[in-house]
Amino acid sequence: MAHQQRLKTKKNLILRVNYISSALSLVFGFMCIYFLNITEVIPYVFFLFSLLNLANTFAFKKHQNLSLMYNVTSLVTLFSCIVITLFSGGINSAFIFVLGLVAFAGYVTTKRYGEVYLYSAFIIVTLIYFQSILSLPFVRNVVPEASQDLFNFISILFSLYILGGVFGKILVKTHYNLYRSKLEVEQKVREKETLIKEVHHRVKNNLQTVSSLLSLQARNMKDEEMKKMIKSSQNRVNSMAMVHEMLYMREDLSKIEYKSYVEELSDYLVRSIKGTDNRIKVAIDIIDINLGIDTAIPLGLLINEAITNSLKYGIKDNGEGEISIALKKSQDEKDYVLNIGDNGDGYEESITPQTTTSLGLKLIYNLTRQLQGSILKDCTKKGTNYIITFKEIGQNFQPIG
Repeated sequence: MAHQQRLKTKKNLILRVNYISSALSLVFGFMCIYFLNITEVIPYVFFLFSLLNLANTFAFKKHQNLSLMYNVTSLVTLFSCIVITLFSGGINSAFIFVLGLVAFAGYVTTKRYGEVYLYSAFIIVTLIYFQSILSLPFVRNVVPEASQDLFNFISILFSLYILGGVFGKILVKTHYNLYRSKLEVEQKVREKETLIKEVHHRVKNNLQTVSSLLSLQARNMKDEEMKKMIKSSQNRVNSMAMVHEMLYMREDLSKIEYKSYVEELSDYLVRSIKGTDNRIKVAIDIIDINLGIDTAIPLGLLINEAITNSLKYGIKDNGEGEISIALKKSQDEKDYVLNIGDNGDGYEESITPQTTTSLGLKLIYNLTRQLQGSILKDCTKKGTNYIITFKEIGQNFQPIG
């Protein structure tokens, strides 16, 4: 949209300059003949420029090639300006300033064109200077001496009007439109951020409502196993709610600071499962990283399951134990490596995601697959420990399968 607006602005600018310069050239040509008594070369160059420029402008209506129209106009202008300058006093002619308008117009169009025509103007002015010194016989000043001051005066007015009255007005208007568009975009961004914040806030509230409903349902149950299952589901819901809450609190709505999230999640799980009077130590070593929601939620669920399993089966009853969580970049800086586990009792090697009845263990492996990662059980340490390598996921959140 912005690119199209810039093209439209350039097109309108070039078209307006072409129409106005063609009209002024016709007027200037007639003034040369009827008021300045210039009957050779110069007025006819003005007429020829006007006709060629109009023809080029009308041709643009068919081919719609903006660069072609601009370059043809610039070349015609350069040629006309060189001839008029040479035959109106050379380096002393005020019409030589029109060369600067060509370079200025180039920079308005593109930096590349501006540089080309600027250097071309430098070369042309230098050649005109040496021509004036050498006084070449085939070039002469056809402006009568009595009309030279008036011709220079009109030439300066011509240049000033094109520069200020055309380029200046359009550029100021364009700048104003860009400023207004910037304000509108900033306002829309703020509105979008507010909307996204509200979405995260409502999702968090809805997840907390689900968590409360699960808690109420668990209270009315007599079966302890069912209570534990519902409590596990409640913790999973809360782990997702925390992500949305942290996104709602942040200025950057796309990512969350993951270390603080893991600290909050682990503290909640320890208090929820072991109570406030516990002997569990959680060692967290996480680099300063921000993860998007498509990575943060499945990774949070994975960490939730690993910590829950450690608290339920690794560190039993009110025993003393330690849970370690370390997250860093891989050696090639492309992936992340999560080391998570405990120093508890561990489980037998024969237990696998295929043979276990534990939903938590199945989820850990399935969530690793969702994160396009790999998981290894670290048998060199006491207890249950995992080494999980995963990638940051883009906008392709997939259901757990």
